[in-house]
Amino acid sequence: MTQSQPSLPQPQLQRAGITSEQYFEFTPEKLELSDGYLGYGGQDQLGFHLAVLTNMGLLSAIRHTGLSLWLEALDRCIQEKLATVNDADPEVAEAMLNRFNRAMADLTEVIEYLDK
Repeated sequence: MTQSQPSLPQPQLQRAGITSEQYFEFTPEKLELSDGYLGYGGQDQLGFHLAVLTNMGLLSAIRHTGLSLWLEALDRCIQEKLATVNDADPEVAEAMLNRFNRAMADLTEVIEYLDK
């Protein structure tokens, strides 16, 4: 009988716990610092990073980093996703990109105001 890998931790707004199965699967046995990065060897770190964010909660994470960095990350992620749908229906994709760019400009102004 083969055991399946536990699901990846799913960060939420508020901090949450992970299962013991997720802990044993995704936490490096030996946490090391290599070239400024936490981890262990060439091991995939996605599960570990998601576990940390799950434990921390996204609201806490965003409060401890700059809002402009989160906005930049959101911008890049959405731009990448919009580029993949561009081929399917270019007119709709262009309209969505225009709406997104307007929203990002508004959010940027709000963040700049809050940073003053």
